[in-house]
Amino acid sequence: MSAAILTRQTFKDDAPAPAAAAPSAAPQPEVVELPPPVRRHTPLAERYSAEITGFFRRVIPIVFGLMLFVTVWAIVSQSSTLPGPLKTWHSAVVLFSDPFYRKGPNDQGIGWNILYSLARVGIGFGLAALIGIPLGFMIGRFRFLSGMTSPIVSLLRPVSPLAWLPIGLLVFKAANPAAIWVIFISSIWPMIINTAAGVREVPQDYLNVAKVLNLSEWKVFTKILFPAVLPFMLTGIRLSIGVAWLVIVAAEMLTGGVGIGFWVWDEWNNLNVEHIIIAIFTVGIVGLLLEQALMLLARRFEYR
Repeated sequence: MSAAILTRQTFKDDAPAPAAAAPSAAPQPEVVELPPPVRRHTPLAERYSAEITGFFRRVIPIVFGLMLFVTVWAIVSQSSTLPGPLKTWHSAVVLFSDPFYRKGPNDQGIGWNILYSLARVGIGFGLAALIGIPLGFMIGRFRFLSGMTSPIVSLLRPVSPLAWLPIGLLVFKAANPAAIWVIFISSIWPMIINTAAGVREVPQDYLNVAKVLNLSEWKVFTKILFPAVLPFMLTGIRLSIGVAWLVIVAAEMLTGGVGIGFWVWDEWNNLNVEHIIIAIFTVGIVGLLLEQALMLLARRFEYR
């Protein structure tokens, strides 16, 4: 009987388990179609509102400053012999209606005088850049040369530009090269100083790597020094062109000939004060254009 019970128990244990119920299928998500986005056309003023606001924020102070300057000038001219803004404007219209006339070697239009002055500035400034920039690189690169030239630069840099004019007249025996000499000696110092300062600012690690790679001095100059020194060099050039344009007016007043400085002095001898004021504004505008052009050049070649 016990064997029968064991057999029945074995059959009971060996019976297959009932199959599990099949899982129900998961519900599919419902796809909802969204309408296409609607493009909204923003007004032009709203789209460029930041640019327009920034433009007016820059322009309005300039306009108010010029209006204040002209107002003060008009008030001062009422109580003195200084020509007023309106009278000077009429003279400027007549003067610039024919700026390139020629009536003799010493009677030429203001346009010719400006061009002659720019030519002298270009020659003197070009010679200063040709000598000053390489000299600045060498002074900044070699410590011995820097120590040797430092007292000379410190001694001659503060000298007034017109103090060099008699030396130029003595050496060159002519007014035109003497004026170019004054521009050269006055504009060379900012280029030397700024270029040398830029070379000294180059990280020493760069130069150490160049020594490890056994680069030639030309490779060091073209691949390391020149890109790093370029912003400093352009700053020196910008300062030098301002000094050169400032000096030429004073030099031409003393040397004579054709040029904006001589033209100002000649108009003073004729007691034509309106033309003197026009020349002052012309010199300022030309100098501003030269400086802005070099600033754009500096931003174009800015080393990052």
